[in-house]
Amino acid sequence: MFSFFKKLKKPADAPLDAPQEESIEAAEDEEISDAELERQALAAEAPPPEEAPPQTPQAPQAPLAPASPIVPRTEESKEYWQGRTQSQWARGPETDQASEEIVPPPEADPVAKKSWISRLRHGLSKTSSNLTGIFVSAKIDEDLYEELETALLMSDAGVDATEFLLESLREKVRAERLTEASQVKAALRELLVDLLRPLEKSLMLGRAQPLVMMIAGVNGVGKTTSIGKLAKHLQHFNQSVLLAAGDTFRAAAREQLMVWGERNNVTVIAQESGDAAAVIYDAVGAARARKIDVMMADTAGRLPTQLHLMEELRKVRRVIAKAMPDAPHEVLLVIDANTGQNALAQVKAFDDALGLTGLVVTKLDGTAKGGILAAIARQRPVPVYFIGVGEKVEDLQPFSAEEFADALLG
Repeated sequence: MFSFFKKLKKPADAPLDAPQEESIEAAEDEEISDAELERQALAAEAPPPEEAPPQTPQAPQAPLAPASPIVPRTEESKEYWQGRTQSQWARGPETDQASEEIVPPPEADPVAKKSWISRLRHGLSKTSSNLTGIFVSAKIDEDLYEELETALLMSDAGVDATEFLLESLREKVRAERLTEASQVKAALRELLVDLLRPLEKSLMLGRAQPLVMMIAGVNGVGKTTSIGKLAKHLQHFNQSVLLAAGDTFRAAAREQLMVWGERNNVTVIAQESGDAAAVIYDAVGAARARKIDVMMADTAGRLPTQLHLMEELRKVRRVIAKAMPDAPHEVLLVIDANTGQNALAQVKAFDDALGLTGLVVTKLDGTAKGGILAAIARQRPVPVYFIGVGEKVEDLQPFSAEEFADALLG
C-alpha cells in the first residue's frame, strides 16, 4: 500500500477536481515524505463522507384521488373488526350496516281480519251493549261507577277484577282530570287491555319434534272440535300433525276425532277399547318415528271435583313423559266461556293437577259474556292461546287483548 502511495503526489497547482489519472501521471517521479505518506494512508482507510443524493427532476404529479371509504385493519380498529367476516373487512364500517336485509313477515289478509273482528264483536255484543250503553250522555259521578260495577259483574268479570278495574278507573279519572264520558270509556279500555295483556301469548312451534300437546277439559266444552280446528290452524304454518284419540270413555269422541282427521288429512291413532295412557304412549312413539311436527293428545272429559278421574289425567301426563322425557310440551285446557265463574274454578283445578301452559276459550258467541277472561287474568293468569266464536275452522283465532277490549267497549 505504501509503495502505491509513493507514486502519488498531487501537484500544488493542480485543480481540485482534476481526474485521478492526470494526478498520478503528474506526480510519478516526485518524492513524498514519510509523514505525508502516513497521513495519506490514514485518509485512504477512513470512510468517505456522505453526500446528498443528486436531485433529479420529477414529473408533474397527477391530482389526488378522493379518500377511500375502506378502513384499513390497524391495531386501533382491532376491537371493531373482531368477529367480522372477510367481506366485512373489505367493506369497512361505512358499508357493513347494509350487509343483511331483514324481510318483514307477511301481513294477515285484511279481509279475513275484518271478518274475524266482526264475528268477535257479534259474539260479545251482549256484554258490549251493557257496558257501552252506560256512557251515553252520562255524567262523571258516583252513579256512573255503580252502573259500571253492575255491568262488569253481569259480564262474569268477578268481584276481584271488578273492584280492581273500578279503583284503577277512579284514580285515572282523578289524575288525568277527565270530564267527558267518552274519555272515561277510553280510560276503561286502556285498563282492560293492560289487565288482559298478560294472557296474550303465542304458541311456540318447532322447539321439539314432535311437539307434544295434551288437551284437557270437561265434557261439552268443545274439546274434540277445538283439536280438529287447531290441527287445521297448525297446517297453515306447514306443520305436520298427528292426533291421539285418548278419550276412550266416550265412544263418540273417537269417531268425532277421526272425522276431523279425515277432513284435515291427518292420521289418528285410536283403539276401540283400552287404556287412554297406552293409546297416547303409542301415538308419541309413532310421531317420533314418522318425524311429525306436532302430536295432539285428546283426553277424557273430567270434572275437577272427581278426584279419582283427575288422577287418571295425571297418569296420562306421566306416561307421556316416559315416552318422551321432556313431554308434554304444552298442556292446554279448553273452557266454555258461557259457564262463567265455573270456568275459573276449572282453570284453578286443572292447573293445580296438571300444570297448565295455555287455555283455549270456546263459544264466545251467542250468549257469551266475555268478562271471565278478566277474572282469569286477576286470579289465575294462564295464557289464552286461542278463542273461538263459532263452529267453522276460521272461527278459532289467536287471542289479542286489544281486539278483545275493542269488541267489549267498541
